[in-house]
Amino acid sequence: MSSRLHVPSNPVRAGDEKDVGAPVEKIDPLIDSDTNPGELTFEEDTAGGMGRHLGVFSCTMLNVGSIIGTGIFSTPSSILGSVGSVGASLMLWVLGFALSFCGLFIWLEFGTMFPRSGGEKVYLEAVYRRPRHLASVVFAANAIILNFSSSNCIVFAENILVAAGHSADLWVVRGIAIGVLLHGFTPRLGVYVINVLTLFKTIILIFIVLTGWVVLSGRTHVKDPHQNFRHAFADSSHSSNDYATAMFKVLFAYYGWQNANYVLNDVKDPVRTLKIAGPLGLGITATLYIFANVAYFAASSKTAILESGTTVASLFFENVFGAHAQKALTVFVALRVDVPAQAYSAARVNQELAKEGIPLPFGNRLWAANWPTQNAPFPGLIVHLISTVIVIIAPPPQVAYPFILDVSGYPEQIIGLFVILGLLYLRWSKPHLHRPFKVWLPLAFFFLVAETFLLVAPFVRPANKVGDTPPLPYYLYCLVGISVMIFGVLYWAVWELVLPYIFGFRLVSRKEVLEDGTVVTLFSREKVE
Repeated sequence: MSSRLHVPSNPVRAGDEKDVGAPVEKIDPLIDSDTNPGELTFEEDTAGGMGRHLGVFSCTMLNVGSIIGTGIFSTPSSILGSVGSVGASLMLWVLGFALSFCGLFIWLEFGTMFPRSGGEKVYLEAVYRRPRHLASVVFAANAIILNFSSSNCIVFAENILVAAGHSADLWVVRGIAIGVLLHGFTPRLGVYVINVLTLFKTIILIFIVLTGWVVLSGRTHVKDPHQNFRHAFADSSHSSNDYATAMFKVLFAYYGWQNANYVLNDVKDPVRTLKIAGPLGLGITATLYIFANVAYFAASSKTAILESGTTVASLFFENVFGAHAQKALTVFVALRVDVPAQAYSAARVNQELAKEGIPLPFGNRLWAANWPTQNAPFPGLIVHLISTVIVIIAPPPQVAYPFILDVSGYPEQIIGLFVILGLLYLRWSKPHLHRPFKVWLPLAFFFLVAETFLLVAPFVRPANKVGDTPPLPYYLYCLVGISVMIFGVLYWAVWELVLPYIFGFRLVSRKEVLEDGTVVTLFSREKVE
């Protein structure tokens, strides 16, 4: 699996130079050791794998494919149930769009400064350098435990169930397994599949939007398509908890705009590509999302949408086209699940964590390697598969979907808060750093205020006293998310402080080159006299 060699100054394998879209010094201008993220240099971090093979189109499709998943087809009913009115629901979708764009610009500034795979892992490491490795380990706890595709698979199963009339549990696991195999053994085919499925999903969403316009024109058998838009804000909730919980679901639906940031080691000319693909992908999906919600509310009554659960798109098709067409169209909706795009980026994040030396079971060499094809991190995909299946099985079925959305969304907001604080700190402490893209500071402060609200408001008792995951307490998802972060801190403390103190050693880092060219950081125990 590995060759125990010291890493040369430039460990990129012979023949990889042809895959690089721009000279290394232009891609990674940050030479200052005080800002270099983690243990590896830029050349070491980008060594191994397939090289740079993703262009603007593939990165845009990767972002759009990750954004257009279960959210827009399933969460509108849950969001409506939280805030109580159609008007408030639509306003949250617009606000979520604005907040996501603010986040995108912040991630663009970081991503163009540090064009490496890993996303938030890299940005946190660049800013929070002390205590050593704490930011890496806490992020790893969240990424490994809570970065799953369970919610997408649950909705996939429920839509198949609606269309076929029988259990789809096996399809859940099969869907994940297919995504794992595609990216683990045939990564180029996996990218092509992502591109094709993304175009397919976009066409479905455009079809829903256009159909919604036809419904609003009164040319279908839907009676009174404007009923939900009269007194649109009637019955709106007055609880900040309800709006914060609903916003988590909206942001989940938009989540994926940063997907290309996780795989920048695979991207040709990453700075230019990121600046194009990020805004383009989010702009396309946000426009379709808002009009798709209008279409849902035009085709169905408020009561029917609330009762539809996670099959609101299926309800739309039934009301507009009838029961027979509904079954066929619901199958198409089910097939737009975004597991392949999520699996692609999640595997590379897991690989980056292993390369950084985070202590993992069975050793870091295993999880950092591009095994068995030398081109894609199959072990990282296995980690994603395990966490996804566990989360599908563990929660009670009736609350699984909303609870999964909430529990995965809360730690993301914590990480987002530290990312924006880190950006503001770097602007103040290192104003002369090369920044190919700079976010307008008022947008950054707006994002900071929104993140703070989303972290505090869920602890305020909701209007219905129980939240959206009864019989579970309304604040449970917050506590679970915080517990995962605390677990990361404790894991780091045991590894970095407690064990060295008890057994009298210190951790000394070294670097090794694996057979596929990947450079991994390993830690040895050196006895303290």
